[in-house]
Amino acid sequence: MQSNNYPKLHNATWPGIVGKGEGSEPIIAFDTLLEMTAAAEVDGVRFDGVDIGLFDAHFSVNSSDDDIRRLADKVAGHGLEIGSLVAPIWPPDGGSAMGSESDRKRFVDQVRKACRIGQRLRELGIRPNGVVRIDSATNPETWAKDPAANTALIAQTFREACDVAAGFGEKLAAEGEICWGGMHSWKTMLDTLEAVDRANMGFQADMAHTLLYLMGYNRPEDRILPADFDWSDRAALEAGLRQLTAALRPWTIDFHVAQNDGTVHGSGSHDKTGRHCLANDPNGKLRIAQDAGYWLRDENGELTKAFRHICWDGCMFPNQVMTQPDTWNNILAAMIQVRQQHGWHEARQAVAL
Repeated sequence: MQSNNYPKLHNATWPGIVGKGEGSEPIIAFDTLLEMTAAAEVDGVRFDGVDIGLFDAHFSVNSSDDDIRRLADKVAGHGLEIGSLVAPIWPPDGGSAMGSESDRKRFVDQVRKACRIGQRLRELGIRPNGVVRIDSATNPETWAKDPAANTALIAQTFREACDVAAGFGEKLAAEGEICWGGMHSWKTMLDTLEAVDRANMGFQADMAHTLLYLMGYNRPEDRILPADFDWSDRAALEAGLRQLTAALRPWTIDFHVAQNDGTVHGSGSHDKTGRHCLANDPNGKLRIAQDAGYWLRDENGELTKAFRHICWDGCMFPNQVMTQPDTWNNILAAMIQVRQQHGWHEARQAVAL
């Protein structure tokens, strides 16, 4: 039996920036992350690609066509492809999706720039799949001052961004993370997605973040598991995951494999959110390969094939951890297990001469 070759396995580059700088650890260079990703290998299997944050320290959202071509050549030179992109929609260059008219205009402008890059990378043949990731660029406390009005504003901004993205042939994925207002619980996320009502709007699930949805962090009234939940109760955890994924899986168009120890964490300027743990962390609460199946298979156990690559996001890992080869080999091994249990095989297409 041949091994599965889909979904493709990607590593994220933005963990080299997120939670770094500003009194925290130094930023890890983009080239260093590419080298570490390309060097990882488990039983002859390597990462297929990278997902990229469009941040100045790595690759500016204001890059020229020549810059974009150089990026494509650099990534291809490591035997990798490019998948999803993160639009830098936060202030000061961007703005809150529920902010002033100028805030929201800057938000949409940043999405436009990111989608232009995404389209150009597709034209260059280096980006066969992927979405543009966004969030609300605001916090739960500000959102909670007027939930209905603020959700309506976020949805309006997202609709405008979706219309812009559609012009570039791009889809937008809203990141389900407890630090983003209007997206900080599974119910508020669902409300926001439904209010947007655009065919090219979807959800980006990260296993480390969505686990915190079960616990009701930042919105206790939406918790699925009890406050005194016993993590040894695997049956209850699985029931919670089934309830959560039944609601959000139909929206899911981008997926991050991850581990979480049931706690929150923040570093640098990043607010506390679901802690990303190493794939083999003994305190991890998830059975990664098994629990990924709740997102990758429907209620009947059939593969959704809703996305053609999956990504590992190690945001706020210490630099000492991120620069160890074993870190990436262990992560790659976990992702291979996910693909073997929930992936599929496609024959290579013959190249016409």
